Amino acid sequence: MRVIGFAGWSGAGKTTLIVKLIPVLRARGFTVSTIKHAHHNFDIDKPGKDSYEHRAAGATEVLVASDQRFALMHELRGAPEPPLTELLSKLAQVDLVLIEGFKRDAHPKLEVHRAANGKPLLYPDDTQIKALVSDLADTDVPEHLAHASIDDVEAVATLVLRLAAVWR
Repeated sequence: MRVIGFAGWSGAGKTTLIVKLIPVLRARGFTVSTIKHAHHNFDIDKPGKDSYEHRAAGATEVLVASDQRFALMHELRGAPEPPLTELLSKLAQVDLVLIEGFKRDAHPKLEVHRAANGKPLLYPDDTQIKALVSDLADTDVPEHLAHASIDDVEAVATLVLRLAAVWR
């Protein structure tokens, strides 16, 4: 299994890019999973549903399954957030895992950047950034940093395949 992250400021287009990228990578014959870091309290369950009631009653884990999918919800109940390595170990084996967020973790990353955000580049402060995906002109990108246009999903897919690292 190989991993690559997508780092950048909010509003840069990380999620949009990943959503466009997954079908391109699948068309090239790769299996793909994703891990997305959420910054706020989130819930995929709804009050009144049996699974929600199981969690509300104190269950540590609730697994909901059907003939279409299954979801495992694990309540931390005050325990620290699991590190990325632990979360990766919970995934089934695939060719590629695309990681959105977790920008402070040590894995290779593509920086997603939009000039209109008015934010500085994360590169070179993050040594794990291996390439830039942006709307910047090539002349505005450090010449030793690989670059693809944010609108050229095929070129981004090629960067992903070249730069993704084997996860230990």
